[in-house]
Amino acid sequence: MVGEIISVGTELLLGNIVNTNAAYLAEQCAALGVSCYYQTCVGDNEERLTETLKTAFKRSDVVILTGGLGPTQDDLTKEVVAKLMQLKLVEDSKAKEMLISYFEKRGIEITDNNWKQALVPEQSIVMYNDNGTAPGIIAEKGKKTAILLPGPPGEMKPMFEKYVVDYFKQRNPFVISSVTVKLCGIGESKVESEIKDLIDKQDNPTIATYAKTGEVHLRVTAKAENEKEALKLIRPVVKKLKTRFGEKVFTTEESVTLEQAFVDLLLANNLTVCTVESCTGGLVSARLINVPGVSEVYKFGHVTYSNKAKRKIVGVKKSTLEKYTAVSEQVALQMVKGAGVFSKADVAISVTGIAGPEGGTEDIPVGTVFIACDVKGNTRVEKFQFKGNRTKIRENAVAAALTLSRKCVLEYITQVSFGNKKDK
Repeated sequence: MVGEIISVGTELLLGNIVNTNAAYLAEQCAALGVSCYYQTCVGDNEERLTETLKTAFKRSDVVILTGGLGPTQDDLTKEVVAKLMQLKLVEDSKAKEMLISYFEKRGIEITDNNWKQALVPEQSIVMYNDNGTAPGIIAEKGKKTAILLPGPPGEMKPMFEKYVVDYFKQRNPFVISSVTVKLCGIGESKVESEIKDLIDKQDNPTIATYAKTGEVHLRVTAKAENEKEALKLIRPVVKKLKTRFGEKVFTTEESVTLEQAFVDLLLANNLTVCTVESCTGGLVSARLINVPGVSEVYKFGHVTYSNKAKRKIVGVKKSTLEKYTAVSEQVALQMVKGAGVFSKADVAISVTGIAGPEGGTEDIPVGTVFIACDVKGNTRVEKFQFKGNRTKIRENAVAAALTLSRKCVLEYITQVSFGNKKDK
């Protein structure tokens, strides 16, 4: 089954509202085995909406529209769909009753334009709105289906889950399931070259690469009669990817972030952590504190942006700053050592760099970042050269700090485990 998503609303085109509905619907359709090849955003204009819908029906079996079901004159979605599909609009008694009840409970007088929301295309499936005034509609004509959903996400999502999920399951004999293998410490081009043989031979399942800031995600997707059979096809491919990329794989759970994987690693090994940051301004700390349960491992965090703060708070020597500058391997090392001593944390992370757009030199250009990590006396520092604007450089530095710290902790755990085995 081929589907298509049309988001209706001039406010979307103007950027006044972020179109989160399309992302949600695309994800839901993929999980339900509906292949979506096109997404369109169109304003509240009858002519343009009609042309957009005509085009969608030429190439898709099911068209999902969100927005334009309100009471005002520029809410045209239902009227355009009914006209194009040659379906007469008729009053739905239950929809009308729900409208009356909605306004009475709130002590609001119903204006005449509200009654248009009780009109639905004849012989359509009405999806009653438990969270607003506009009912949704599933209209069928021949081999084509239009699914009309309200624009507000708080109304659209519950309606989709209550009505549309079952509708698709009844019509679609297949399901599509995916597992995401998340990697860090490796670039997208390198990842793709490492799995070129798998991509060239792929059929079902398929592998798709997605570049994120400091990460690469591999989505393994399979189509089958049910989710159990789809996952059966996916597992061998995921196993191959884990074998090829080893500890660069930090999770295969969609909801797990890099920072959560790092915190889970610390929790599993009874290790605590502290941070001291300059150019990232507390972003590493913020990413860690996003993780529920991090209070069990997070001990200390400081932003030492000025040279004075670096000296006073974490003990960076004035002579080191004068000789090597604040953006240097030597300062990053003294920052991480000082933070570890001050907090008595098992793992210390430091970041110092130039985020720009000014401040760079020929020897230390904008985007130069030094990151250090100390795990119980085992210290490593690495130099990075990031590109992009100030925000992008800082975001990349945070991802690199988490990646390097995770790598150092894994190496420490391996050394300890090896030492224990050797002692025995």
